[in-house]
Amino acid sequence: MTAFVRTCLMLALFAATAATPAHAQDGKDYPNRPIKVVVPFPAGGPTDGMARIISDRLGAVLGQGIVIENRGGGAGGSNGAKFVASADPDGYTILLTPGGPLTSGPAIHANIGYDPGKVFTPVGLLTESPQILSVHPDVPVKTLPELVAYAKVNPGKLTWGSQGFGTSPHLLAEMFKLETGLNIVHVPYRGTAPALAAILAGEVQMITDASTTSLPHIQAGKLRPLVLPMAQRFSKLPDVPTTAEVGYPKLRAPFWLGVVAPAGTPPAIVDKLNAAFRDSLAPPETRARLENLGAEIRTGTPAEFGKMLADELIQWTAVAKAANIRVD
Repeated sequence: MTAFVRTCLMLALFAATAATPAHAQDGKDYPNRPIKVVVPFPAGGPTDGMARIISDRLGAVLGQGIVIENRGGGAGGSNGAKFVASADPDGYTILLTPGGPLTSGPAIHANIGYDPGKVFTPVGLLTESPQILSVHPDVPVKTLPELVAYAKVNPGKLTWGSQGFGTSPHLLAEMFKLETGLNIVHVPYRGTAPALAAILAGEVQMITDASTTSLPHIQAGKLRPLVLPMAQRFSKLPDVPTTAEVGYPKLRAPFWLGVVAPAGTPPAIVDKLNAAFRDSLAPPETRARLENLGAEIRTGTPAEFGKMLADELIQWTAVAKAANIRVD
């Protein structure tokens, strides 16, 4: 190696070290300015509502302001995800999201614009809520078997509204169609709020939505719950069975929320964020607000969340392939 090459390598090493100072790597000075929490869906949906509840406490725990920024649009919320993926990996721009932009969206869209396993660093799972498959009260069914029977004699007449093409409710609808062989029309919307508005207005007949947003309409008699695509019954709807109880054990898709940061975010900052979210969810009043919406605390380590994301991506990719809905 020549002296010139050695000098160049030393200069490159010095530049890299200067660009990422030790105090940034160990997280001791983090945070020293407000943190932007990106929600990849419009305001008014379950992700936005719970993000604001969680962030009420997060700012106090970290000692800095928290700015919620809604960036809806794209495949399963991919617009907001791409924004965070391209941000500096310094812990000041993070993504609080359900699975749409991390698992179900990439399962459908070959050219979504990023590889979630490469551009994000898992911070942690936060909450899990029941999803409820409901119908408009005008649909003459009260159980999932009755819905299947009705759809069989009315092919193509039932419409299933989802929160967007590439969201987990969309892929759950595709899984349901694969399991039953039914001809049901999928109608995607740009988030939970417009999808709920559509079924309440009778524009679509079916929807799968988190308890956090659909429960009030169920309690008001504006939606009729049929089944829960989850392992256990929901205490606020004790008479509604799970999908396994009515013969469809594969139809499972709880609504979860988690946090990721741009790839390259120092582990010390990731760990500090993980601990801060845990602390934010610990107070009884915060838990009560979330539980009132049907959300349960499900915090874990970054590694555990990373494995969950990988497993769910495999699951939804298999569904997308079987349903032949891959978009290039």
